[in-house]
Amino acid sequence: MSERGGVACTWMRGGTSKGGYFLAADLPADPAERDAFLLTVMGSPDPLQIDGMGGGDPLRSKVAVVQKSARPGVDVDYLFLQVMVDTATVTDAQNCGNILAGVGPFAIERGLIVATGAETAVTIYMENTGQTARATVQTDAHGQPIYAGETAIDGVPGTAAAIPLLFSDTAGSTCGALLPTGRVVDEVNGVAATLIDNGMPCVIMDAADFGISGTESREALDADTALKARLEAIRLLVGPMMNLGDVTEKSVPKMTLVSAPTKAGAAISTRSFIPHRCHATIGVLAAVTVATAAMLEGSPAHRLARMPAAAGEPGGALTVGVEQPSGITQAALQLDTAGGVAQAGIIRTARKLMQGEVFA
Repeated sequence: MSERGGVACTWMRGGTSKGGYFLAADLPADPAERDAFLLTVMGSPDPLQIDGMGGGDPLRSKVAVVQKSARPGVDVDYLFLQVMVDTATVTDAQNCGNILAGVGPFAIERGLIVATGAETAVTIYMENTGQTARATVQTDAHGQPIYAGETAIDGVPGTAAAIPLLFSDTAGSTCGALLPTGRVVDEVNGVAATLIDNGMPCVIMDAADFGISGTESREALDADTALKARLEAIRLLVGPMMNLGDVTEKSVPKMTLVSAPTKAGAAISTRSFIPHRCHATIGVLAAVTVATAAMLEGSPAHRLARMPAAAGEPGGALTVGVEQPSGITQAALQLDTAGGVAQAGIIRTARKLMQGEVFA
């Protein structure tokens, strides 16, 4: 903290989200004090977050806490914190693969690692779930991240430098197993649902079972209070089934309604709730989890999906287009010899927006 009371911070867009990136040493060590500080920084609870840096939406009310790692083979540790908009809640119950996209550039900017040439690989330990990811960051002759580039991702205007992300050992990262109940389909409140965790705990259901097409706008779904009440009732029931306990105050599991794709290049269409508001896109690890569910015979996603021809071929690789309100998110899956998902990857972009001090 500076003499003026400010805390060093970098505001970045990571993928289709944005938020504050902090060094762990610059935040209070006590989690309760840290969370109180971050609530004030974001301006929560308030639907507009008018008295803080938050953007009045869960996608713009996120925090990355980063530090140099002492773990063998790991460069930095990353803790993701979701600062709720309408409640005085800060939760670490999930990862965020979009904010993850900015961790590598931030670590280089703040001197936690040294660039190694035109591309710098950054190995990142995700504290929320104990997973490791590898980000590849383009770096210039001065050892600084390159943000400008020609890669476009749906949900973000313009183009930027590509940041490939590669995930390993994602299955059951939060719930303890890919299918925590041991079943591809469970019936909950009369609805067939796949309870699955391949990096993000998700409840995947057929939109038609809720009397909707699954192609409605985000605004229409957010205004459908009866739909959201049904989703929340199911979410509360499946929490213990997914080894998540009481999820009343948690941001997981994500509730995802699927339907047949409507766009060229998509295999499955989604409307995802995070957990009480419809997502403008879909989270990185949620997209990976939906793509995985689409490979499971008997699941609602599998029944509706139009999967690539190579789907399920042992040892093969395939790209699954996950349609969402802002476009298509491409999840790359590497299959093992049994046809399961061994690794998952995705390409994101990031951009530094502001570097300075933030005040609470």
